[in-house]
Amino acid sequence: MIVLGIETSCDETAAAVVAADRRILSNIVLSQLEAHEPYGGVVPEIAARAHVEAVDGVVAQAMSEAGITFSDLGGVAATGGPGLIGGVMVGVMTAKAIALAEAKPFVAVNHLEAHALTARLSGTASGEAVAFPYLLLLVSGGHCQLLIVEGVGSYRRIGTTVDDALGEAFDKSAKLMGLGYPGGPQVEARARDGDDGRFPLPRPMRGRDGCDFSFSGLKTKVRQTLEALPPGPFSDRDIADLCASFQRAAAEVLEDRCANAIEAFRAHCPEAGALVVAGGVAANAYLRDRLTALAAAHGLPFHAPPAYLCTDNGAMVAWAGLEQLRRRGADKLEFKPRPRWPLDPNAPPAAFAGVKA
Repeated sequence: MIVLGIETSCDETAAAVVAADRRILSNIVLSQLEAHEPYGGVVPEIAARAHVEAVDGVVAQAMSEAGITFSDLGGVAATGGPGLIGGVMVGVMTAKAIALAEAKPFVAVNHLEAHALTARLSGTASGEAVAFPYLLLLVSGGHCQLLIVEGVGSYRRIGTTVDDALGEAFDKSAKLMGLGYPGGPQVEARARDGDDGRFPLPRPMRGRDGCDFSFSGLKTKVRQTLEALPPGPFSDRDIADLCASFQRAAAEVLEDRCANAIEAFRAHCPEAGALVVAGGVAANAYLRDRLTALAAAHGLPFHAPPAYLCTDNGAMVAWAGLEQLRRRGADKLEFKPRPRWPLDPNAPPAAFAGVKA
């Protein structure tokens, strides 16, 4: 089976073709970075218009690079949510149109599930798909969650952010430092030359029971630290040291929360599993190294997709669509795009977390 996947939930217009044997036949990602950079973040209306203008060309390029026609497809998948609803609608309507015209199955993919299943697409070092169940740290600009992945469509949330997601804290801290957008890669790059012990930043929630996250206070302390520096432009040394201190603080929070989650995971799944990290922040090499060491210390395999599959892309959508087709079949064309779509709808409300839970 071969599936076309379309991703338009935020600021990348992406399309990819993936085969059932986990071969990525094409993976086209068109970034809107230049359009949003002047605003320091994604503007939903600009993003939606850009998707409308680009999606047909991106799909055509993905199909051409894969060397197939629509008649060769076994299904058409698109991110159906969560995300910026204007962009989600563009991808869903494009996928529906192709599916209807070509009489192919249509699949609406949960964007978070696409990230969650990406490690099964990229596979282990031995070339096999990561087996269920596994413990997932899903960390991005909009979400920071710990989940037990029991199977396709089956998730048990054991931790979530009660305020900001880590990716949001990266981006907003970078903006405070004048590093531009997107902030995560900028902070990681500057941190390589920094002293991570210079600035005493907080480690929110570290040492507490449970697996929830909080990054609002860390971001606020970055602002207060900048305000306490001598007047005038920030020096390169100040920025490098603050980036390194921020990244170390974030890593130590993730380690602490994941250690608690590993205990909960083992109580639920005592004889199986791995620690998997996915989402845009999972592209950060420093955080990956820290989590690799954490997993090894607890006797768990560690898996993370390659960096190009951590950020939003069509390949993860195509793979999730393929897994869903094999498990439960196609969705109806009456599917309505969803701005919110939790992976674990039965999870109890988390205090103060709101829609990010």
